[in-house]
Formats: sequence, structure tokens, C-alpha cells
Amino acid sequence: MNNKSMAVLAWLCVILIAALFAIPVCAQTAVKEKAPMYSYVGYWNIPRAQWSEMDKSIAGDQKILEQAMANGTLVGFGNDRNVVHQADGYTHDDWWSSMSLSGLLNVLDQFQRSGSSVSPVLSTSTKHMDSIFVSRYYNWRPGSAKDAYTYVAYYRFKPDAPSDTLDTLSKNLFVPLLEKLIADGTILEYEIDTEAIHSEAPGAFWIVYISPTAEGLDKAAAARAEALRANPLGNPAFGNLVDIVPHRDFLSRTNMTYK
Repeated sequence: MNNKSMAVLAWLCVILIAALFAIPVCAQTAVKEKAPMYSYVGYWNIPRAQWSEMDKSIAGDQKILEQAMANGTLVGFGNDRNVVHQADGYTHDDWWSSMSLSGLLNVLDQFQRSGSSVSPVLSTSTKHMDSIFVSRYYNWRPGSAKDAYTYVAYYRFKPDAPSDTLDTLSKNLFVPLLEKLIADGTILEYEIDTEAIHSEAPGAFWIVYISPTAEGLDKAAAARAEALRANPLGNPAFGNLVDIVPHRDFLSRTNMTYK
């Protein structure tokens, strides 16, 4: 079978998934694309001996973030500590989310003017990277959480995947599942991200959710498995559309606040 035929078959599988999920989804509320939410993430690899200093630096940043949320610039902010470390990975990150790119960058400007972006502990970092993401499928429970768990799944579509594949999968597979988990309190927030400023190969996307407990991670994993079992076309269609080789998972402990 040639590549074109495989692409058509994969897309037919996605259409069938959409049809199978249509009844339960429509019985509740049809999933719609939301206004874009932008997120800035700064990643750092901090030597273990400096982790306590990193905690102090993060605490010092809270005033700027809290003020930005109070005046409506931000809808959420937080920080993460990596749980599953990689030899070439990052140990910490801090992030904030806004409904506009300008809001995101205005907060970054405040940090740069305050001098916190060149604090002594950050100068010990052996590796640093920034990313700016955009999401049109997201939701959260208002409030704060400390030492929650953030699970991130990174995927990349195959080059011949249709351009609206992420929308189709989000509306008919990802979001209905994640909305159920947020409704029963298993997760506190979710978002399906792509890059607003591209530094990855085309076709990359991230599925992110925050659980208040480790038990919530187990429940979410079981719900994902059950969703795939309930629809035997799920795995084959997903596999035909997604290049599984670059897939990676990330797990971190999170302190966060959402408006």
C-alpha cells in the first residue's frame, strides 16, 4: 500500500472514531475550539546543591505573578520540579499563561526589569531553554495547589497527517475524556498545546494535565486505557497518524494557581 493510501486509511479511521464518539459527546456538550491561551515556560537544569536556592528564587517571583493575575494579565502561573530526571534534561521550570501573547511577554519584561531573570541561582544553571505554547483546548478548576503532579505527553504527527487531525482528535477523543476527569476532580487542569513560536519540528503537540495526587495519575491512566478499549479503532488510527518514535512522557511536581 502506498503512502497516499495509508494516509487516506488513517483519516478514515479518525472519521470513524469521531462517529463512534459523537453520540456521547453530543449528549453532553459539543466540544468547541476556544480562544487561544498562550503559555511561557522557562526550563532550567540546576545543580542539586542549588535546589534550595532555586526554591527561594521562585518564591521571590510570586509577587509579580500574583499582581499580573489580579489585574487580568494572567489566567494561571506555577512552577515544576522534574520527577523523572534525564542526563540531558531539565530539573526545574517556571511558567505562566495569558489569553494574549502581549500579556505573556509583558510579564516576561517585568521579570527582566526586576533582575530576577539573572539571579545568582539561575547563573548556576548548566542548561536553559524557553518555549511559548498556544492551546485552543483547555480547562481548569480555579484555585491553587501545592506539590500536585503534572503529566505531559509529547507527540508528533506524521508528515502526511491531515492538517486538522489535532482538532478532530481533540474534539472527539482527548477533550471528552479530560473534561470527565476535571469534572470529577481527578485532574485540576488540562491543555493540548502546540508551539506558538516554533522550535520543534512541525507537527509536534503536547497533552498536559495536572492531578492533585499520585492516585489521580493512576485514575487518569486507567481512564485513558478504558477509552482506547472502548474504541478498538483508537490505537490503530492514532498509530497511523502519529510518529511514535519521538514520543516522550514527562512527570513533575507542581505548585500552581489558576484564576
